[in-house]
Amino acid sequence: MLGEKRLKLRAAFFDSVRLFFKNKGFLEVDTPVRQPVVIPEANIVPIEADGEYLQASPELCMKRLLARGLTNIFQICPCFRKNEIGTLHMEEFRMLEWYRRGARYHALMDDCEQLLRAVDKDLTATGIGCGPGGDNFFAETDLDMPFLRITVAQAFDAYSRVPLEQAVREGSFDEVLVEDVEPKLGGGRPVFLYDYPVELGSLARRKDEEPHLVERFELYINGIELANGFTELTDEREQRTRFHDEIEAIKQGRNVTTALPERFLQDLEHLDSAAGIALGLDRLLMVAVNGRGLKEVVPFTPQDLT
Repeated sequence: MLGEKRLKLRAAFFDSVRLFFKNKGFLEVDTPVRQPVVIPEANIVPIEADGEYLQASPELCMKRLLARGLTNIFQICPCFRKNEIGTLHMEEFRMLEWYRRGARYHALMDDCEQLLRAVDKDLTATGIGCGPGGDNFFAETDLDMPFLRITVAQAFDAYSRVPLEQAVREGSFDEVLVEDVEPKLGGGRPVFLYDYPVELGSLARRKDEEPHLVERFELYINGIELANGFTELTDEREQRTRFHDEIEAIKQGRNVTTALPERFLQDLEHLDSAAGIALGLDRLLMVAVNGRGLKEVVPFTPQDLT
C-alpha cells in the first residue's frame, strides 16, 4: 500500500493530466465499465462480469460519441485484462484515452510530448519529490528535445534478429518486438515507434501511399511501452472484415464465442476521420518517479487485498 506522500503525488499527477486536457479544450467523458461486447482482440483476454465483460478499453463507446458529433474528448478510467500480471502489468489499471476528430496520428504524438512536459513541470512544482532514487522526475530522460521517431521497419533493421516480414509471416512479431526491439527504445530520450504492418493494427487506418502499413504508433521510455495510438479506421466494411479475422485468431487460441460490436460498427459509418490513443497512467507515473514496478505507484496491489 502507498504511504501518504506517494498518494499525494499520485493525486497531483492525475490533477495535472486532467488540467492539461481541459486547458486544450477537451471534454472529459465517462462511459460504462461493464459492457455486453468487447473489441475482438486476439492478444487480450477480457474479464467476465455477470454475463458481460469489464472493459479492456473505453474505445468502443468513446468512438461512438465521436460519431455522434463530439470533437476532442478524453477519459481516465479503470480497465481490466485477464492474466496480465507482472512488474509492469496488473489485471486492473488506470487508462487515459483521448480522441481528436478530423486528426491523424502525428497530432497525437505532439500531444504526448506536450503532456509529458506538463506533467514533469507540475509534479516538480508540488515540492513533494519522487522519493527513493532521487528527487528529479523522469531522471536521465530528456523531455526538452523533440522525441525521436523511428518506423517499425527501421527498428527491426537495427535491432531484430529476424527481418520484419519474416516475423509477421511466422507470427513471431510480438515476441521479437519484446525481446529484441523494445529494450533498445527510449533510453535517455522518449521515442515513437510508428507505421506498423497492417496485420498489427486491426483498428488503425491504412497509409494511403503504403497500404501494407497502418498509421499506428507506440511511445517508449527506457524500453517501457507507455501508449498506443493510431489514426482510426472508419471504413465500416474493412473494420468488420478485420474483426472477423481477429475472431478467427481468438478461436484458435481459446474456446470462446466472440460477438461483433454491431452498434459500434453501425455508428462508425457516421465518423469521417479521427485519431485516438490509450496511455497507461500507472506506468507513466512509475516512469516519472523513476520506479521499477507498478507496486511503487498504485494504492493497492493484488497482494495488499489478500
